Amino acid sequence: MKRREFITLVGGAALAPFAARGQQSMPVVGILESWSPTASTSYLARFRDGLRETGYVESRNVVFEYRSAEDKIERLPQLAADLVRLPVNVLVASAIRAALAAKAATTTIPIVFATANDPISFGLVASLNRPGGNATGVSWLTAMLGEKRLGLLHELAPTATAVAILVNPNNANADANLKNMQAAAKSLGMRTQPLKVPDEQVLENAFAELAAQNTRALLVLNDPLFVDLRDKIIALAARHAVPVIYSQREFPVAGGLMSYGANVPEAYRQVGIYTGRILKGAKPAELPVVQSAKFELVINLKTAKSLGLKVPPMLLSQADEVIE
Repeated sequence: MKRREFITLVGGAALAPFAARGQQSMPVVGILESWSPTASTSYLARFRDGLRETGYVESRNVVFEYRSAEDKIERLPQLAADLVRLPVNVLVASAIRAALAAKAATTTIPIVFATANDPISFGLVASLNRPGGNATGVSWLTAMLGEKRLGLLHELAPTATAVAILVNPNNANADANLKNMQAAAKSLGMRTQPLKVPDEQVLENAFAELAAQNTRALLVLNDPLFVDLRDKIIALAARHAVPVIYSQREFPVAGGLMSYGANVPEAYRQVGIYTGRILKGAKPAELPVVQSAKFELVINLKTAKSLGLKVPPMLLSQADEVIE
């Protein structure tokens, strides 16, 4: 990301406290994220699009207060408390840990979340149709797509009898996601090799372990940390010549092999729409949680060729986007 683009992304957030004091008539939206600002550029752009659809434009008639944990999830409770103290009119929380921190910080300020986890099992809402409290939002249950992802990976790398699974043990749903993937792999007759990566420092060691076990395929579970580290993960996959399937399109767009999952930027547009509706007076308790129903397959043909993989015509025909 260019320096000017980064400044454009976070500059408004950095100036927001001053803007909020100088323009008291403007509502304030707090944005709480688990990941770094550079990982959320496309998401925030679509969030702004959704907000604009309801008539709100940043710095014109709404102010943003931005807080990022920079992948240090232990910072989230304090950052959430900071936003509540301001206070903000709506608190937008990205990823399950941020949503839980927001929920713990306030029972009155409306919360709009975006999460790949089940919001009911984590206590964010009472039900999807009638959330019941001060939180609602968008969810996409990526764990349910495990067997589909493994099947797609097996089509592209049919000789791989084992698959490594990159997982962040700090993810709130890590154990459940890993078990789902292992069950899906077993049904396909594949052996699994969990690679636990809680931070950037152990990433290279994880790929070295993959190579040592001669594992010829990799699946990367959905996690904000891995979105942050996508360039390094893609580079290591290329260095070790291992085919990888990811859960988000940002990876093949950046040079990864392929992805299958929800259209996350589109989900953030819906978060923007809900935020605008709440600013206009809607109650979170009465806004059903939106479940992402659109899943997309993205294949990077150039990367496939560099790995010596021939993409079957049937698989290409299923792709929503092919990058050449």
